[in-house]
Amino acid sequence: MKKFIAALSTFVMLGSLASCGGASTSESSKESKPSTNTESKTDANTDESASSNTDESTSSGGKTVGIAMPTKSLERWNRDGEYLKSQFEAAGYTVELKYSDNDTNQQNNDIQGMIADKVDLLLIAAIDGNTLSQTLADAKDAGISVVAYDRLIMNTDAVSYYVSFDNYTVGKLQGEFVRDQLKLDSEAGPFNIEFTAGDPADNNAGYFFNGAYDALKEYIDAGKLNIPSGKVKFEQVATDKWSTDTALENMQNTLASYYSKDEQLDVALCSNDSTALGVAQAIASDYKGKNVPIVTGQDGDIANLKNIVDGKQSMTVYKNVSDEAGVTLEVSKAILSGQTPDGSLISSFTAEATYDTESYDNGVKVVPSYLLVPYVITKDNLDVLVDTGLYKWDSDNKYLESTAETT
Repeated sequence: MKKFIAALSTFVMLGSLASCGGASTSESSKESKPSTNTESKTDANTDESASSNTDESTSSGGKTVGIAMPTKSLERWNRDGEYLKSQFEAAGYTVELKYSDNDTNQQNNDIQGMIADKVDLLLIAAIDGNTLSQTLADAKDAGISVVAYDRLIMNTDAVSYYVSFDNYTVGKLQGEFVRDQLKLDSEAGPFNIEFTAGDPADNNAGYFFNGAYDALKEYIDAGKLNIPSGKVKFEQVATDKWSTDTALENMQNTLASYYSKDEQLDVALCSNDSTALGVAQAIASDYKGKNVPIVTGQDGDIANLKNIVDGKQSMTVYKNVSDEAGVTLEVSKAILSGQTPDGSLISSFTAEATYDTESYDNGVKVVPSYLLVPYVITKDNLDVLVDTGLYKWDSDNKYLESTAETT
Protein backbone atom coordinates (compact mmCIF):
# COMPACT_ATOMS: atom_id res chain seq x y z
CA MET A 1 0.00 0.00 0.00
CA LYS A 2 2.91 2.33 0.68
CA LYS A 3 3.84 2.00 -2.97
CA PHE A 4 0.23 2.80 -3.92
CA ILE A 5 0.13 5.91 -1.70
CA ALA A 6 3.47 7.00 -3.06
CA ALA A 7 2.07 6.71 -6.57
CA LEU A 8 -0.85 8.87 -5.62
CA SER A 9 1.42 11.47 -4.00
CA THR A 10 3.54 11.61 -7.11
CA PHE A 11 0.75 11.95 -9.63
CA VAL A 12 -2.39 13.33 -8.10
CA MET A 13 -2.44 17.09 -8.06
CA LEU A 14 -4.80 17.37 -5.14
CA GLY A 15 -3.06 17.39 -1.80
CA SER A 16 -5.42 15.61 0.56
CA LEU A 17 -7.69 12.65 0.04
CA ALA A 18 -9.08 12.65 3.58
CA SER A 19 -12.80 12.13 4.07
CA CYS A 20 -14.97 15.25 4.24
CA GLY A 21 -15.07 17.06 7.57
CA GLY A 22 -18.82 16.55 7.88
CA ALA A 23 -18.37 12.92 8.86
CA SER A 24 -17.97 12.86 12.64
CA THR A 25 -17.80 9.70 14.77
CA SER A 26 -15.31 8.11 12.37
CA GLU A 27 -12.35 5.77 12.64
CA SER A 28 -9.81 5.18 9.88
CA SER A 29 -8.39 1.82 8.99
CA LYS A 30 -4.71 1.62 9.74
CA GLU A 31 -3.71 0.03 6.48
CA SER A 32 -4.99 0.67 2.96
CA LYS A 33 -4.32 -1.13 -0.27
CA PRO A 34 -6.18 -1.62 -3.53
CA SER A 35 -7.41 -5.00 -4.64
CA THR A 36 -5.03 -6.57 -7.15
CA ASN A 37 -4.96 -9.63 -9.33
CA THR A 38 -2.40 -12.23 -8.29
CA GLU A 39 -0.44 -14.86 -10.18
CA SER A 40 -0.77 -18.61 -9.57
CA LYS A 41 0.78 -19.81 -6.34
CA THR A 42 3.06 -22.76 -5.66
CA ASP A 43 1.52 -26.15 -4.96
CA ALA A 44 1.91 -25.57 -1.22
CA ASN A 45 0.16 -22.22 -1.42
CA THR A 46 -2.57 -23.75 -3.59
CA ASP A 47 -3.22 -26.37 -0.92
CA GLU A 48 -3.35 -23.64 1.70
CA SER A 49 -5.81 -21.64 -0.46
CA ALA A 50 -8.03 -24.67 -0.93
CA SER A 51 -8.08 -25.21 2.82
CA SER A 52 -8.95 -21.55 3.32
CA ASN A 53 -11.83 -21.80 0.84
CA THR A 54 -13.14 -24.83 2.70
CA ASP A 55 -13.02 -22.86 5.95
CA GLU A 56 -14.86 -19.96 4.30
CA SER A 57 -17.54 -22.28 2.96
CA THR A 58 -18.03 -23.79 6.37
CA SER A 59 -18.20 -20.39 8.08
CA SER A 60 -20.77 -19.17 5.56
CA GLY A 61 -23.15 -21.85 6.79
CA GLY A 62 -24.62 -22.35 3.33
CA LYS A 63 -26.28 -18.94 3.46
CA THR A 64 -27.57 -17.01 0.47
CA VAL A 65 -27.03 -13.34 -0.33
CA GLY A 66 -29.44 -11.53 -2.64
CA ILE A 67 -27.83 -8.72 -4.65
CA ALA A 68 -30.01 -6.15 -6.46
CA MET A 69 -28.16 -3.92 -8.95
CA PRO A 70 -29.85 -1.03 -10.83
CA THR A 71 -28.95 -1.71 -14.46
CA LYS A 72 -26.50 -3.16 -16.93
CA SER A 73 -26.66 -0.02 -19.08
CA LEU A 74 -23.92 1.72 -17.06
CA GLU A 75 -20.47 0.16 -17.07
CA ARG A 76 -19.87 0.67 -13.37
CA TRP A 77 -22.85 -1.45 -12.23
CA ASN A 78 -21.63 -4.38 -14.28
CA ARG A 79 -18.29 -4.10 -12.52
CA ASP A 80 -19.95 -3.82 -9.10
CA GLY A 81 -22.18 -6.82 -9.69
CA GLU A 82 -19.28 -8.92 -10.95
CA TYR A 83 -16.97 -8.20 -8.02
CA LEU A 84 -19.68 -8.57 -5.40
CA LYS A 85 -20.76 -11.92 -6.81
CA SER A 86 -17.22 -13.26 -7.14
CA GLN A 87 -16.14 -12.17 -3.65
CA PHE A 88 -19.22 -13.57 -1.92
CA GLU A 89 -18.97 -16.85 -3.82
CA ALA A 90 -15.27 -17.11 -2.98
CA ALA A 91 -16.28 -16.78 0.67
CA GLY A 92 -18.64 -19.73 0.31
CA TYR A 93 -21.98 -17.96 -0.01
CA THR A 94 -24.64 -18.67 -2.60
CA VAL A 95 -25.44 -15.51 -4.58
CA GLU A 96 -28.66 -14.47 -6.28
CA LEU A 97 -27.82 -11.46 -8.49
CA LYS A 98 -30.44 -9.38 -10.27
CA TYR A 99 -30.20 -6.33 -12.57
CA SER A 100 -33.41 -4.29 -12.79
CA ASP A 101 -32.99 -2.30 -16.03
CA ASN A 102 -33.42 1.06 -14.23
CA ASP A 103 -37.07 0.12 -13.60
CA THR A 104 -38.17 0.71 -10.00
CA ASN A 105 -41.12 -1.67 -10.32
CA GLN A 106 -38.83 -4.39 -11.61
CA GLN A 107 -36.39 -3.82 -8.76
CA ASN A 108 -39.19 -4.14 -6.21
CA ASN A 109 -40.31 -7.35 -7.92
CA ASP A 110 -36.73 -8.66 -8.02
CA ILE A 111 -36.31 -8.03 -4.30
CA GLN A 112 -39.69 -9.56 -3.51
CA GLY A 113 -38.55 -12.65 -5.40
CA MET A 114 -35.42 -12.82 -3.27
CA ILE A 115 -37.52 -12.50 -0.11
CA ALA A 116 -39.70 -15.34 -1.35
CA ASP A 117 -36.53 -17.35 -1.98
CA LYS A 118 -35.64 -16.79 1.70
CA VAL A 119 -32.24 -15.21 1.15
CA ASP A 120 -30.36 -14.54 4.35
CA LEU A 121 -29.27 -10.99 3.51
CA LEU A 122 -30.23 -8.38 0.91
CA LEU A 123 -27.59 -6.14 -0.65
CA ILE A 124 -29.27 -3.37 -2.63
CA ALA A 125 -28.00 -0.62 -4.91
CA ALA A 126 -31.29 1.25 -5.30
CA ILE A 127 -32.52 2.71 -8.57
CA ASP A 128 -34.60 5.19 -6.58
CA GLY A 129 -33.95 5.16 -2.87
CA ASN A 130 -37.46 6.42 -2.16
CA THR A 131 -39.38 3.53 -3.75
CA LEU A 132 -38.44 0.51 -1.66
CA SER A 133 -40.07 1.17 1.73
CA GLN A 134 -42.90 -1.37 1.53
CA THR A 135 -40.75 -4.08 -0.02
CA LEU A 136 -38.11 -3.66 2.67
CA ALA A 137 -40.78 -3.70 5.35
CA ASP A 138 -41.58 -7.18 4.05
CA ALA A 139 -37.88 -8.08 4.26
CA LYS A 140 -37.77 -6.89 7.86
CA ASP A 141 -40.87 -8.94 8.71
CA ALA A 142 -39.12 -11.96 7.21
CA GLY A 143 -36.06 -11.34 9.37
CA ILE A 144 -33.80 -10.49 6.43
CA SER A 145 -31.09 -7.91 7.08
CA VAL A 146 -30.59 -5.18 4.46
CA VAL A 147 -27.37 -3.43 3.47
CA ALA A 148 -27.64 -0.35 1.22
CA TYR A 149 -24.85 -0.53 -1.34
CA ASP A 150 -23.37 2.67 -2.79
CA ARG A 151 -26.73 4.52 -2.70
CA LEU A 152 -28.57 5.23 0.54
CA ILE A 153 -32.10 3.78 0.73
CA MET A 154 -34.53 6.34 2.09
CA ASN A 155 -37.57 6.37 4.38
CA THR A 156 -37.22 2.94 5.94
CA ASP A 157 -35.95 1.50 9.21
CA ALA A 158 -35.22 -1.83 7.54
CA VAL A 159 -31.72 -0.75 6.40
CA SER A 160 -29.07 -1.92 8.83
CA TYR A 161 -25.92 -0.48 7.23
CA TYR A 162 -24.75 1.62 4.32
CA VAL A 163 -21.52 0.91 2.39
CA SER A 164 -20.34 3.52 -0.08
CA PHE A 165 -17.63 6.02 -0.84
CA ASP A 166 -17.39 9.42 0.78
CA ASN A 167 -19.75 10.96 -1.75
CA TYR A 168 -19.36 14.58 -0.66
CA THR A 169 -15.60 14.19 -1.07
CA VAL A 170 -16.08 12.94 -4.65
CA GLY A 171 -17.53 16.34 -5.58
CA LYS A 172 -15.04 18.15 -3.37
CA LEU A 173 -12.15 16.53 -5.25
CA GLN A 174 -13.66 17.65 -8.56
CA GLY A 175 -14.03 21.22 -7.30
CA GLU A 176 -10.52 21.29 -5.89
CA PHE A 177 -9.15 19.99 -9.19
CA VAL A 178 -10.81 22.91 -10.98
CA ARG A 179 -9.46 25.32 -8.35
CA ASP A 180 -5.92 24.07 -8.85
CA GLN A 181 -6.06 23.89 -12.66
CA LEU A 182 -7.31 27.47 -12.96
CA LYS A 183 -5.08 28.67 -10.09
CA LEU A 184 -8.08 30.40 -8.55
CA ASP A 185 -6.17 31.36 -5.43
CA SER A 186 -3.79 33.55 -7.48
CA GLU A 187 -5.52 34.29 -10.81
CA ALA A 188 -8.13 37.05 -11.07
CA GLY A 189 -10.24 35.42 -13.75
CA PRO A 190 -13.07 35.59 -14.45
CA PHE A 191 -13.59 32.08 -15.78
CA ASN A 192 -16.84 30.53 -17.00
CA ILE A 193 -18.13 27.28 -15.53
CA GLU A 194 -21.22 25.12 -16.09
CA PHE A 195 -22.40 22.22 -13.93
CA THR A 196 -23.88 18.89 -14.95
CA ALA A 197 -25.25 16.89 -12.02
CA GLY A 198 -26.69 13.41 -11.69
CA ASP A 199 -29.97 11.59 -11.33
CA PRO A 200 -32.43 13.22 -8.87
CA ALA A 201 -33.54 9.71 -7.82
CA ASP A 202 -29.99 8.86 -6.73
CA ASN A 203 -29.36 10.08 -3.19
CA ASN A 204 -25.63 10.32 -3.93
CA ALA A 205 -26.11 12.85 -6.73
CA GLY A 206 -26.84 15.70 -4.33
CA TYR A 207 -23.71 14.94 -2.31
CA PHE A 208 -21.56 14.98 -5.46
CA PHE A 209 -22.98 18.32 -6.60
CA ASN A 210 -22.81 19.94 -3.17
CA GLY A 211 -19.23 18.81 -2.62
CA ALA A 212 -18.13 20.38 -5.90
CA TYR A 213 -20.17 23.55 -5.51
CA ASP A 214 -19.06 24.10 -1.93
CA ALA A 215 -15.41 23.72 -2.95
CA LEU A 216 -15.87 26.50 -5.53
CA LYS A 217 -18.42 28.73 -3.81
CA GLU A 218 -15.94 31.29 -2.50
CA TYR A 219 -14.63 31.82 -6.04
CA ILE A 220 -18.16 32.06 -7.45
CA ASP A 221 -19.09 34.59 -4.76
CA ALA A 222 -15.92 36.58 -5.49
CA GLY A 223 -16.66 36.72 -9.22
CA LYS A 224 -13.64 34.65 -10.23
CA LEU A 225 -16.00 31.97 -11.52
CA ASN A 226 -19.08 32.95 -13.53
CA ILE A 227 -22.01 30.71 -14.46
CA PRO A 228 -23.46 32.34 -17.61
CA SER A 229 -26.49 30.02 -17.68
CA GLY A 230 -27.41 31.03 -14.14
CA LYS A 231 -27.99 27.37 -13.26
CA VAL A 232 -26.65 27.18 -9.74
CA LYS A 233 -29.04 24.69 -8.13
CA PHE A 234 -28.92 20.91 -8.31
CA GLU A 235 -32.45 20.70 -9.70
CA GLN A 236 -31.48 22.95 -12.62
CA VAL A 237 -28.57 20.77 -13.75
CA ALA A 238 -29.74 17.28 -12.76
CA THR A 239 -29.56 14.52 -15.39
CA ASP A 240 -32.25 11.86 -15.29
CA LYS A 241 -30.80 8.34 -14.93
CA TRP A 242 -27.29 9.75 -15.46
CA SER A 243 -28.06 9.55 -19.18
CA THR A 244 -25.25 10.33 -21.64
CA ASP A 245 -27.78 11.37 -24.28
CA THR A 246 -29.57 13.71 -21.88
CA ALA A 247 -26.30 15.29 -20.79
CA LEU A 248 -25.35 15.74 -24.46
CA GLU A 249 -28.65 17.45 -25.25
CA ASN A 250 -28.54 19.67 -22.17
CA MET A 251 -25.01 20.87 -22.91
CA GLN A 252 -25.87 21.50 -26.54
CA ASN A 253 -28.73 23.71 -25.39
CA THR A 254 -26.46 25.53 -22.94
CA LEU A 255 -23.84 26.16 -25.60
CA ALA A 256 -26.45 27.40 -28.07
CA SER A 257 -28.00 29.75 -25.53
CA TYR A 258 -24.96 31.17 -23.73
CA TYR A 259 -21.85 30.41 -25.80
CA SER A 260 -23.04 30.96 -29.36
CA LYS A 261 -20.52 33.66 -30.23
CA ASP A 262 -17.06 34.13 -28.76
CA GLU A 263 -17.91 33.34 -25.13
CA GLN A 264 -15.35 31.02 -23.60
CA LEU A 265 -16.32 27.98 -21.54
CA ASP A 266 -13.51 27.16 -19.15
CA VAL A 267 -15.02 24.36 -17.08
CA ALA A 268 -17.73 21.75 -17.55
CA LEU A 269 -18.00 20.21 -14.09
CA CYS A 270 -19.72 16.84 -14.53
CA SER A 271 -20.61 14.64 -11.59
CA ASN A 272 -19.80 11.33 -13.28
CA ASP A 273 -18.38 9.74 -16.40
CA SER A 274 -21.62 8.91 -18.22
CA THR A 275 -22.67 12.56 -18.12
CA ALA A 276 -19.12 13.70 -18.92
CA LEU A 277 -19.21 11.54 -22.03
CA GLY A 278 -22.26 13.41 -23.32
CA VAL A 279 -20.86 16.80 -22.36
CA ALA A 280 -17.57 16.06 -24.13
CA GLN A 281 -19.51 15.08 -27.25
CA ALA A 282 -21.44 18.35 -27.14
CA ILE A 283 -18.24 20.36 -26.75
CA ALA A 284 -16.66 18.54 -29.70
CA SER A 285 -19.67 19.16 -31.96
CA ASP A 286 -21.14 22.48 -30.81
CA TYR A 287 -18.58 24.57 -28.91
CA LYS A 288 -17.18 27.45 -30.94
CA GLY A 289 -14.42 28.48 -28.52
CA LYS A 290 -10.76 27.89 -29.30
CA ASN A 291 -9.78 26.61 -25.86
CA VAL A 292 -10.22 23.09 -24.47
CA PRO A 293 -12.51 23.29 -21.42
CA ILE A 294 -11.77 21.35 -18.24
CA VAL A 295 -14.17 18.39 -18.04
CA THR A 296 -14.50 16.41 -14.80
CA GLY A 297 -15.96 12.97 -14.19
CA GLN A 298 -16.25 10.04 -11.83
CA ASP A 299 -16.08 6.21 -12.05
CA GLY A 300 -13.16 5.41 -14.37
CA ASP A 301 -15.28 4.16 -17.27
CA ILE A 302 -13.23 2.86 -20.19
CA ALA A 303 -14.59 5.35 -22.76
CA ASN A 304 -13.81 8.23 -20.41
CA LEU A 305 -10.30 7.01 -19.69
CA LYS A 306 -9.79 7.02 -23.46
CA ASN A 307 -11.07 10.61 -23.53
CA ILE A 308 -8.61 11.50 -20.79
CA VAL A 309 -5.74 10.14 -22.91
CA ASP A 310 -7.09 12.04 -25.94
CA GLY A 311 -7.47 15.30 -24.00
CA LYS A 312 -11.28 15.43 -24.18
CA GLN A 313 -11.74 14.90 -20.43
CA SER A 314 -9.44 16.22 -17.74
CA MET A 315 -9.92 13.87 -14.80
CA THR A 316 -12.12 11.28 -13.17
CA VAL A 317 -12.65 10.51 -9.50
CA TYR A 318 -12.03 6.81 -9.14
CA LYS A 319 -13.82 4.51 -6.72
CA ASN A 320 -12.33 1.03 -6.55
CA VAL A 321 -15.36 -1.26 -6.87
CA SER A 322 -13.35 -4.30 -5.81
CA ASP A 323 -12.46 -2.52 -2.56
CA GLU A 324 -16.11 -1.53 -2.08
CA ALA A 325 -17.13 -5.15 -2.62
CA GLY A 326 -14.49 -6.30 -0.12
CA VAL A 327 -15.73 -3.94 2.58
CA THR A 328 -19.31 -4.97 1.85
CA LEU A 329 -18.31 -8.62 2.23
CA GLU A 330 -16.78 -8.02 5.67
CA VAL A 331 -19.84 -6.09 6.89
CA SER A 332 -22.16 -8.78 5.53
CA LYS A 333 -20.15 -11.63 7.04
CA ALA A 334 -20.38 -9.96 10.45
CA ILE A 335 -24.16 -9.55 10.12
CA LEU A 336 -24.67 -13.12 8.92
CA SER A 337 -22.64 -14.48 11.82
CA GLY A 338 -24.86 -12.68 14.32
CA GLN A 339 -22.50 -9.81 15.14
CA THR A 340 -23.33 -6.12 15.32
CA PRO A 341 -20.76 -4.37 13.11
CA ASP A 342 -19.28 -1.10 14.39
CA GLY A 343 -16.13 0.97 13.99
CA SER A 344 -13.89 -1.86 15.16
CA LEU A 345 -14.67 -3.78 11.97
CA ILE A 346 -12.57 -1.48 9.82
CA SER A 347 -9.41 -3.11 11.19
CA SER A 348 -10.34 -6.11 9.02
CA PHE A 349 -10.56 -4.06 5.81
CA THR A 350 -7.84 -4.04 3.18
CA ALA A 351 -9.05 -0.65 1.91
CA GLU A 352 -9.00 2.74 3.62
CA ALA A 353 -12.39 3.59 5.10
CA THR A 354 -14.16 5.49 7.87
CA TYR A 355 -17.12 4.57 10.07
CA ASP A 356 -19.77 7.28 10.28
CA THR A 357 -22.80 7.26 12.58
CA GLU A 358 -24.07 10.80 12.05
CA SER A 359 -24.04 11.92 8.41
CA TYR A 360 -26.50 9.65 6.57
CA ASP A 361 -30.07 10.22 7.74
CA ASN A 362 -32.56 8.43 5.48
CA GLY A 363 -35.58 10.26 6.89
CA VAL A 364 -36.41 7.54 9.40
CA LYS A 365 -33.06 6.71 10.97
CA VAL A 366 -29.39 7.61 10.80
CA VAL A 367 -27.86 4.65 9.02
CA PRO A 368 -24.41 3.53 10.26
CA SER A 369 -22.10 3.92 7.28
CA TYR A 370 -18.78 2.58 6.08
CA LEU A 371 -17.26 5.10 3.67
CA LEU A 372 -14.30 4.36 1.41
CA VAL A 373 -11.90 7.02 0.14
CA PRO A 374 -11.94 8.01 -3.58
CA TYR A 375 -9.02 9.52 -5.45
CA VAL A 376 -8.27 11.57 -8.55
CA ILE A 377 -7.10 10.07 -11.84
CA THR A 378 -5.61 12.16 -14.67
CA LYS A 379 -3.64 11.24 -17.79
CA ASP A 380 -0.48 11.50 -15.68
CA ASN A 381 -1.31 8.73 -13.22
CA LEU A 382 -3.25 6.11 -15.18
CA ASP A 383 -0.78 3.49 -13.98
CA VAL A 384 -2.43 3.83 -10.57
CA LEU A 385 -5.45 2.10 -12.09
CA VAL A 386 -3.27 -0.61 -13.59
CA ASP A 387 -1.77 -1.19 -10.14
CA THR A 388 -5.22 -2.08 -8.82
CA GLY A 389 -5.32 -5.07 -11.16
CA LEU A 390 -8.70 -3.98 -12.49
CA TYR A 391 -7.28 -2.33 -15.64
CA LYS A 392 -4.53 -3.10 -18.12
CA TRP A 393 -2.89 -1.31 -21.03
CA ASP A 394 -4.02 -2.30 -24.51
CA SER A 395 -1.67 -3.90 -27.04
CA ASP A 396 -0.46 -0.47 -28.17
CA ASN A 397 0.14 0.65 -24.58
CA LYS A 398 -2.01 3.73 -25.26
CA TYR A 399 -5.44 3.14 -23.75
CA LEU A 400 -6.64 1.22 -20.73
CA GLU A 401 -8.86 -1.85 -20.88
CA SER A 402 -10.85 -3.44 -18.08
CA THR A 403 -9.73 -6.80 -16.71
CA ALA A 404 -13.30 -7.53 -15.52
CA GLU A 405 -15.18 -10.35 -17.17
CA THR A 406 -18.00 -7.91 -17.95
CA THR A 407 -18.01 -4.14 -18.41
